[in-house]
Amino acid sequence: MHPKTPFFKTASVYGCIILLLFMSLFFSGEADYNKISLTSISYAHLSHLPHYNGFGAAIGKYYVDEALDPEFTPPLQPTQITFSIQDYGGNDVYNVYTMLEVYQESTGQRIKAFPWTKQDIGDFSLYYTFPSVGNYNIVLSIANDNNSNNHNGIDPPRDILTGNLNCDCDRGVFSVSITKNFGNIFFTAIFAGVLGAIAVFGSVAVFAYKSRKKHTKLVSNINSDNSRAVADREILIKYFVMMVAIGAGMVHLAVYSEHGSLRIQYSIFLLAAAAAQFAYGIVYVLLTLTIELDSIRSIQLAKEYYKKSVILNLFGLIGSSILLGLYIYSVVLPPPLSPINRPEAVDVAGILDKSLEAVLVIGILYLMWIEKKRITKLLVEVK
Repeated sequence: MHPKTPFFKTASVYGCIILLLFMSLFFSGEADYNKISLTSISYAHLSHLPHYNGFGAAIGKYYVDEALDPEFTPPLQPTQITFSIQDYGGNDVYNVYTMLEVYQESTGQRIKAFPWTKQDIGDFSLYYTFPSVGNYNIVLSIANDNNSNNHNGIDPPRDILTGNLNCDCDRGVFSVSITKNFGNIFFTAIFAGVLGAIAVFGSVAVFAYKSRKKHTKLVSNINSDNSRAVADREILIKYFVMMVAIGAGMVHLAVYSEHGSLRIQYSIFLLAAAAAQFAYGIVYVLLTLTIELDSIRSIQLAKEYYKKSVILNLFGLIGSSILLGLYIYSVVLPPPLSPINRPEAVDVAGILDKSLEAVLVIGILYLMWIEKKRITKLLVEVK
């Protein structure tokens, strides 16, 4: 029977998505902020890429990113409100005058105001403690000129938050939500989804492993116990390589957010790398565990299976080697597109990820050697 190939259809879909994501790194957009683009707006210099209580808005001739720290802000806890003001080319701005106001959404009342202040650079932070659970509107005012005589003190509150009557300025509104437990609920849901998916795949993989082991035992009854032990070891190695690949992908998922504060392209690249590592590990194991190699008694089918396994292993080997090389480059020299023009710091997450990828490279090479040895044996038996 001809081996089925839904795995390679899946791999092709993953490959197309990853290629499109990689190509998007080099797309440039127009300077018009009303147009969708990955590179036409600022990327901000935030401490992390916020998923919640973070927002970007056009304010006059600038684009401003805002984030809260902690991101899932509870009431009565000192909170850092961070802004990054840049032009539409993603360049820093200097010597801008700003005023910040906090309005309670339920009452429309202004509960806090920070006076007009000269910011030496567009990246700055202010601190405030939100009094209670609820939604708030943070209004940032940016002066259209750099004359301190025209901008001092605190402007009176307004019913229209973006109104600039009697103020030569532009204003933007950032909505934030202050909650007690939403952060715990959010992370619990995320981890439950990830662990649930892993549990489902793990159950299917364990079932496939037991079935394959049973089949191997039946086929190997006429052979020595050593032959069965070798077959079991090969299956375990394939599982091990799959778990290492998925583990490296999970590290990329854990760190992509903080890299987005430097360049959104970095986050896209890390997400693409994670998707590729997940795809390699899952597709390879599904391929090798569902196709019964011992049942292949045709030179053509044996060669076809070997060709597919080589392509998939080369995909994993080359990809992992590139990721290792890029990491070494980025900790020695400033990485491409770096806005800070200095090498990345060596951290625990980076060491863990690259250690997994180094083990993955060794595992893939070993798998390729096993597949070569196995296919040679099969071809000899067929002949």
